Amino acid sequence: MIKYARPEVQLENGYLKGKRVIWIRFKYNPNLIRILGKVQHCRWNYVKKAWYIPVKYFDQDDFLKKISNKAKINMTRITMTKISNPYVQRPAETQPLKLPDGFLDLLQQKRYSMSTIKIYSSYFSQFQEYFANYDLKQISTDQINSYIVELINNIGISASQQNQRINAIKFYYEKVLGRTKAYYNVERPKKERKLPTVLSKHEVNLLLNITGNLKHKCILTTIYSSGLRRSELINLKVEDIDSTRRLIRITGAKGKKDRHTLLSEKLILLLREYYKAYRPKVWLFEGQKGGKYSTTSVAKIVRSAVIKAGIQKHVTPHCLRHSFATHLLEQGTNLRYIQEILGHEDPKTTQIYTRVATNELSKIRSPLDDFD
Repeated sequence: MIKYARPEVQLENGYLKGKRVIWIRFKYNPNLIRILGKVQHCRWNYVKKAWYIPVKYFDQDDFLKKISNKAKINMTRITMTKISNPYVQRPAETQPLKLPDGFLDLLQQKRYSMSTIKIYSSYFSQFQEYFANYDLKQISTDQINSYIVELINNIGISASQQNQRINAIKFYYEKVLGRTKAYYNVERPKKERKLPTVLSKHEVNLLLNITGNLKHKCILTTIYSSGLRRSELINLKVEDIDSTRRLIRITGAKGKKDRHTLLSEKLILLLREYYKAYRPKVWLFEGQKGGKYSTTSVAKIVRSAVIKAGIQKHVTPHCLRHSFATHLLEQGTNLRYIQEILGHEDPKTTQIYTRVATNELSKIRSPLDDFD
């Protein structure tokens, strides 16, 4: 009998949104994913591509008890001692700093999304706390640059989070105070251009067929067949489904833009069956107690289906959107139409699918095949 080496799990101290966490890193392993999914307070972070547990919830003995018999645990990069960090929120007993006058009101007046308002408010509060002994109106560009660099070096914020923090600061100086853009010019990081994870048509078919729950199957099928983001899926209303014109209306999508996307004939039949069984009242997909379906529940559906299907890729709900776009391109759909269907403002965003589509690459012959 062949004995396989146990996978190694690396634990690391780190920060997420200014709060201390324990990062849990390992090579893709469905068994470990299944176990971690059941560990209380253990979550997956899509940006860092790693599991994590907030330090305040991390029970070392309990974690080792659940994982050690399945994997080798490397704990050389963690310490449970308290670490001072100027970017975390103030203790509960301390009165938090108030956001500058007009900051929150202007975000709301300009109709920023609730998610963006929450992020900007959080990041600017941390900026205020860092410069608590200074007059915000007198802080120089060099000081702000130093602050961002310190966040990168001490906390390891991602390029995406760096941009969000810069945008929150820029919003205050340029929008609230009305200063020109020339006043504030922080060098931004180059955005990482990673290739998206794409499933083959066979893998998508396997994923959909292995999902027995009717609602779950409809959710996965809708995301893939229409190329939806998770937020777009959970915001769909029953009235957005136009079976006569075979279109789905997306309202208030990213960038506050409305658009239409495809409604598959097969999805129409599946949704009719689903509607008879569940009778959704307002939202197309509702939770057990009514109201919108949650984004975390959508992620769990995908994760469960991937494990059941035995697919050896890290698949997220967004991978189904990537797969939809890639498959459209592979069957000869014009890139401009794909851009419209996905709701991309910049055509360069859509062009990334040309790097993962196989319709042209498969025609190129490897020189190895010419060897005797």
